[in-house]
Amino acid sequence: MDWTKKDRVIRMSDTMFYHFVLDAPKNYSVIVMLTALHEFSSCVMCKGAAEEFQILANSYQRPGAFTTKVFFAMVDYDESPEVFEALQVTSVPTFFHFSAQWKFATDDIYNLRGRDIVADQMAEWVAERTHVSVRIRQPANYHGLLKPGILLALIGGLGYFLKWNRKSISCRILCEVLTLCFVIVMTSGQMWTYVRGEPYVQRDPHTGHKHYISKFSQAQFAAETFIISLFNMCVSLGMVLLDKAATSTMNIIKRKMMCLAACFSAGPVLVSGQRNPC
Repeated sequence: MDWTKKDRVIRMSDTMFYHFVLDAPKNYSVIVMLTALHEFSSCVMCKGAAEEFQILANSYQRPGAFTTKVFFAMVDYDESPEVFEALQVTSVPTFFHFSAQWKFATDDIYNLRGRDIVADQMAEWVAERTHVSVRIRQPANYHGLLKPGILLALIGGLGYFLKWNRKSISCRILCEVLTLCFVIVMTSGQMWTYVRGEPYVQRDPHTGHKHYISKFSQAQFAAETFIISLFNMCVSLGMVLLDKAATSTMNIIKRKMMCLAACFSAGPVLVSGQRNPC
């Protein structure tokens, strides 16, 4: 209990592991991550997996949700190779569930082939093995602090502009642009990702590469909302140019150029949207 106050994931030596995990009896379960975080171990997946494991432990042991039913621990190969030999672990990262009754089954080993090393899927596995539900809470996304700052700057600039040009209050074009910007932001999923606390991007635990678009239909990253906003703006610009070309009284060459620009703006987005509707 005292260790969890310092760090939600307990770093265990071989002595601690044998005493607090393997020795019976005990009235708690332990989720153990075996890893190799040393820089010379060349484990690409370990760093990303450790971050997801830390998010899992922090989500469970947050104030008001912590109980003594489950503890999270980590054993590093460079610190405790005896544990790896005792469990016959030859690859990392590996996750084990050690129950209070010491009834070990095949499902007590996290299946890396059927599941990804992400906090949400690990939480499902923990719930299956321990019957303890963990609601994942992603860490604070400091990229989101830019949004209120940009919004305040736009509001301040607009107020300063209207102060010196009161006629702009009734300007139809200004109102249309502001309304369109609001619609684009709302339809991109900005509020959805803010409420859900979705991460800005997600790192692939197998390769270490960053993914800006989620592969799950019920998830969306913050970076993905900016991509969708860009697509929406391109489509809107294309529609405006087409409408302008159809209703304008300018010469035919300029109208054709506007139609061509509209096709280049909205066409590729609409075609790509048919293959991968964001």
